Amino acid sequence: MANNFLLEIGLEEIPAHVVTPSINQLKKRATDFLKAQRITFANIKTFSTPRRLALYITDLADKQPDIDKSVKGPAKKIAQDADGNWTKAAVGFSRGQGATTDDITFKDVKGTQYVFVEKHIAGKPVDEILTGMKNVITAMTFPTMMKWGNYSFEYVRPIKWLVALLNDQVVPFKILDVTTDRITSGHRFLGKDVELANADEYEEKLTEQFVVADADKRKEMITKQIQKIAQDNNWKINLDPDLLEEVNNLVEWPTAFAGKFDDKYLKIPDEVLITSMKDHQRFFYVTDQEGKLLPHFVSVRNGNDYDLQNVVQGNEKVLTARLEDAMFFYQEDQKKSIADYVERLKKVSFHDKISTMYDKMQRVQVISHYFGQLFGLSDDQLKDLKRAAEIYKFDLVTGMVGEFAELQGVMGEKYALLNGESEAVAKAISEHYMPISANGDLPQSDIGSILAIADKLDSILTFFAAGMIPSGSNDPYALRRQATGIVRIVSNKNWKFDLTSTLNKVIELQKQQNVAPDLDMSGQISAIDDFVKDRIKQFLDDLGIRYDISDAVTSGSHTNIVFNIASGKALQNHSDDRDFKEVIESLTRVQRIAKKGSFSSDDLTVDPSLFENDSEKALHDAVAKAADGYTSLTAEADFERLAGLKDEINTYFDATMIMAKDEKLKNNRLRQLTMIANMIMFLGDLDKLVVKG
Repeated sequence: MANNFLLEIGLEEIPAHVVTPSINQLKKRATDFLKAQRITFANIKTFSTPRRLALYITDLADKQPDIDKSVKGPAKKIAQDADGNWTKAAVGFSRGQGATTDDITFKDVKGTQYVFVEKHIAGKPVDEILTGMKNVITAMTFPTMMKWGNYSFEYVRPIKWLVALLNDQVVPFKILDVTTDRITSGHRFLGKDVELANADEYEEKLTEQFVVADADKRKEMITKQIQKIAQDNNWKINLDPDLLEEVNNLVEWPTAFAGKFDDKYLKIPDEVLITSMKDHQRFFYVTDQEGKLLPHFVSVRNGNDYDLQNVVQGNEKVLTARLEDAMFFYQEDQKKSIADYVERLKKVSFHDKISTMYDKMQRVQVISHYFGQLFGLSDDQLKDLKRAAEIYKFDLVTGMVGEFAELQGVMGEKYALLNGESEAVAKAISEHYMPISANGDLPQSDIGSILAIADKLDSILTFFAAGMIPSGSNDPYALRRQATGIVRIVSNKNWKFDLTSTLNKVIELQKQQNVAPDLDMSGQISAIDDFVKDRIKQFLDDLGIRYDISDAVTSGSHTNIVFNIASGKALQNHSDDRDFKEVIESLTRVQRIAKKGSFSSDDLTVDPSLFENDSEKALHDAVAKAADGYTSLTAEADFERLAGLKDEINTYFDATMIMAKDEKLKNNRLRQLTMIANMIMFLGDLDKLVVKG
């Protein structure tokens, strides 16, 4: 018969954002466990709600397959003495394998005789194997863990019940004081405990107890209910995927409903209203068909429609209190000027080891102005950039952002416009936070992009200088995300600047203008360079660039972010060329031999009068032609020029002894190879590439 297995972990309510990752983790761990135990199965279906994580595994094998294997023991000369008697080593080995010395055979392994025992291992029955699911459960990890009772065991939430059914039989194991059973729990308020006759009736029995255990079905129910509300009222409702996922993981029996709030609150900026509804109350906001916000919301109840109007009124009351606060802060904030808020930033700490927030803005003004000139902004743009950098953090001390931290930048833009700032300045204030996640939206305006880069670069530079450098998974100030943001923005804008020289210039300018913090920033340039290169590698990985290629281009002499990315793309594009392996082998041979010389860039003059064969002249001429304008070309063009040297390089090595006894000849040839090696390193350290035939 087909074996079906149900595993359910009953818990106190899990945080919504943890539910989906947890059930995915449980499925992965169970899959790996069964594969490791050599138990085949057809499919694993997942079930998850705030109170349970469950797996339904179908068509499990009856048992593990039997195994016949040869177990190698000690060498024959160790297993037998000179008279052919078994030694203690042989006796101990055979006993350890559940055999005797009569079962020993000898086999030749690379010219030496070794003891072997042929072993038959009978497969264990599946019900015995499944008791190991206890270890699958207890091995799980979560973002936050807790203890309960007097136990030292930690889990996402206390385990309340366990169900483990193989067909109609309980698979016995115990976690703390909870023993597996066939009893599951229905909806906390609408349902009751129910006894399962077998694994197959799990979903049906829970539905009878007001639990939709299938997360996809539950999400579909919510979607259809909200769509019907929208259709009945001629509304548009934005079913934000993240919010829908969160709401879905808050309920077991969903019932969607609509509520309303007073029209007067529509005077508040839409972003404030949406944040109040979406982020604080997990409500879906409502607009008309043209996208104008309406004084309504949609939420989802964890239960049926009994006495639903009381639920609606309760949610309306809670939302109204939030909106009343928002209205108050919005009105109060406008009683002060931007200058008032900027002045208050002098008493707000950016970090107690670094400076105030006002001081940070002073530094960012210097950085952004330098970038504005570097990237060719017009005089009008530079004027707007200067103004934006002078005030861009002012909204942090407004009442609205104090209450709704998610609106930093957003309220800065709103209040800037209300105070007569230009649209370019206001937009830059909002955009400087972008991207707010690793793959978040990027700033679109040049001014906003530069302000974002400058702000992020200042944070990285000062935190490194203060000794607060990310290590392992520890990155409390999100410096990796900020470095990724810099890489993504400059790539999006195709702005070319050398990271190392930029950092040196920024530090110099800040010292000249007396805004530099009292920190050793120059000593961290190399570390920051490596830190950003790691983010470039990640960026290239996200583009599908091979790891060895990203490693090569970030290990070269070029520290221009955009050029590194372009180099990675160029090498990836050519990696399938028919002669790619031959090209790379020729170039890396040059690199390796060139390391035997030690010449500065000012000492690379090659003397043609020392050439002893035609290949030397041919290579010299080819290199001179390839080097002409090389550093100003695209990465693609640079690779093509290097690839074009392949034949001359190969002929040169065939005809020329590099390490000649004559010191002048040797150094002349090493200088020639060093010139090529420097050109190669400009593109990347190609010796790090893994090339296959």
